[in-house]
Amino acid sequence: MMHSEMSRRRLLGLGVGLGAAATLTLAGCGGGDDKEPAAAGNGGKEYTGPKVELNLWNGFTGGDGDIFKKLVTQFNAEHANIAVAVATYRWEDYYAKLPGAVSSGNGPDIAVMHMDQLATYAARGVITELDDVAKALELTDADFAPTVWQGGLYRDKRYGIPLDMHPLGFYYNKTVMQSAGLDPNKPPMTKDDYTAALTELKKSGVQGFWVSPFQFTGGMTFYSLLHQWGGTLFDAEVAKATFNSDPAVEACTWLVDMIKQGHSPANVGQDADYLALKSGKNAFNWNGIWQINDLKKSADVQWGVAPLPQIGSKPAAWANSHNFTIVKQRSTDANKVAGAKVFINWLSQHSLDWAAGGQVPARKAVREDAGFKALTEVGSLAPELDYAAFPPAAPGIGEVLTTFYQSFNEAALGKKSPKQALDDGAAKATKQLEDNRKKYGN
Repeated sequence: MMHSEMSRRRLLGLGVGLGAAATLTLAGCGGGDDKEPAAAGNGGKEYTGPKVELNLWNGFTGGDGDIFKKLVTQFNAEHANIAVAVATYRWEDYYAKLPGAVSSGNGPDIAVMHMDQLATYAARGVITELDDVAKALELTDADFAPTVWQGGLYRDKRYGIPLDMHPLGFYYNKTVMQSAGLDPNKPPMTKDDYTAALTELKKSGVQGFWVSPFQFTGGMTFYSLLHQWGGTLFDAEVAKATFNSDPAVEACTWLVDMIKQGHSPANVGQDADYLALKSGKNAFNWNGIWQINDLKKSADVQWGVAPLPQIGSKPAAWANSHNFTIVKQRSTDANKVAGAKVFINWLSQHSLDWAAGGQVPARKAVREDAGFKALTEVGSLAPELDYAAFPPAAPGIGEVLTTFYQSFNEAALGKKSPKQALDDGAAKATKQLEDNRKKYGN
């Protein structure tokens, strides 16, 4: 986990700084005939044509990668006329490599992509529309969490079929809690209870809630709190940054005060907050759902996981989602496209097996399955779907979110006051949004 897994999940979240990779001029990309010839498929229900070989790219380099490959192997065994070959890269390499590969005609047929990347790659002509898949399979937001389903849209056209969602969760060390006189089976879920628990932990000599200045995980914690306080990162048109609003400043101040009040060390190193939870040096850690499987391997750690506590006026949690996309080719092969749609539909229907990798399935029917309910820890975070705060569907949003996280970093490290850090960051982010509208033609 502390090697490949942590490297992998850094890019699970938001495409930090990777939007630029998709701004390459994709000469020849999407140059194929958009009016595809007839193929032996019907939008993903079935494929009866000649055998096709499909290349699929993904960034599942951790334990979830093994589960993903097993599912692909099962699909291939059940479909004699479709053969899917998997290529796995680190997410940061994957997003940097994809535009150039597509431009040169060496891109994959299918690509797994985070929700926040869909608009960028759709705007650059890297991926193709999938409205016919949704129509043929009669998929609507009723089959998914509405927020996840809507996240696959760009300019009212569908480019992604959601596979899962991965939110932040609230991890707690039961042993540390018990040592401080707290009930290890009742983690604090309100602002008052959270403050009271931290006070008791401090009395016992424990800094209970370490605040990381980095995106993973302090920045994502602030992202969640900002929405809990009723703030937003951007206005409705994603034309202006609003993460310096009064609610945002209040949320940031609350988190920075954790350091000032001695509940967290200053200048916490990358991942040190999570390692401290595992080693019993702190009690609480807001981290991604992907840590569940790592903790399940840690037999010496007594831990629990729950939805994020509600510190602000309403529940909210940072989240992102993996989506399947079909990549545009220089010359469209209608049979390959038809086969790719069958694979996407099949994997979506089999996402219960995928959930074992530490993801909440996007499909409602799978989440309601008894098999998913048996995945106690992962299932405990499924309610966050109702109030998950997903990134907006806007091209180039990755660089803008990097600015947001850098602003929090400056506040958490005490380089600037929360208000000054957020004011400066919002001004820069608004300029980036303006540049993106020019760059992507919005």
